Amino acid sequence: MESLTFPIFDLNIIIRILASVFLGFAIGLEREMANKYAGLRTNILVCVGACVFTILSIYAFPMVSVSGEEFGTRDSARVAAQIVTGIGFIGGGTVLRHGANVFGLTTAATLWAVASIGMACGAGMFGVAIATTIISIIVLVFIGFGERRILPNAVKNATRLKVTLTCLHEDSENIYDFILEKYPNLREISKKMSSQDDNLTKIVAITDVNLNNPIQETYKVFKKVHGVDSISIQEYNEVAAK
Repeated sequence: MESLTFPIFDLNIIIRILASVFLGFAIGLEREMANKYAGLRTNILVCVGACVFTILSIYAFPMVSVSGEEFGTRDSARVAAQIVTGIGFIGGGTVLRHGANVFGLTTAATLWAVASIGMACGAGMFGVAIATTIISIIVLVFIGFGERRILPNAVKNATRLKVTLTCLHEDSENIYDFILEKYPNLREISKKMSSQDDNLTKIVAITDVNLNNPIQETYKVFKKVHGVDSISIQEYNEVAAK
């Protein structure tokens, strides 16, 4: 069995690792700006990890001599192949399901793509890595934006909001009926007396809206409603609420 000598500091290897850091940063920055849980650090570490594992699979293991010959064979794909399996577990951890709703599929697919970019860097295929990074960012940013513009009423493009209103008691029935009529995608609504003031009623509604700026636009709607004393609107995640 032939031992493999490998320099501690090899400029070519360092460049591959740094390239994986930069490309992982590029995609992670988009995910961070989109306020996703798998953001900057996660994408960088996945890209770097895939890169290093690929480098190790190529250089870190000795060649096996065949019949005493000087040159042997090395199965360089064995370690790298496990990256695909390993990233599947990480991606699976980002996918959450609650009823008919599934969250995190795009994040999982992004991590899968980032791992492939890291592998390309580890193999020294910088052209493939850079092209894949550019295409991934285009898909995440521009196609996502176009999808919301072309298919604004698609269910998956809807934003679920939790609207909490405090209103005068005598106006609560009219506001309650207004919400029922205004929002056909209403998921839940409740009404009860305010614990702080007997003259006020608290209405809580959870609804899906298809708007470019859902919180701002919804706030403008309720700001014009007579009798509303206070308004609180936030994005609602059923999984987080549990």
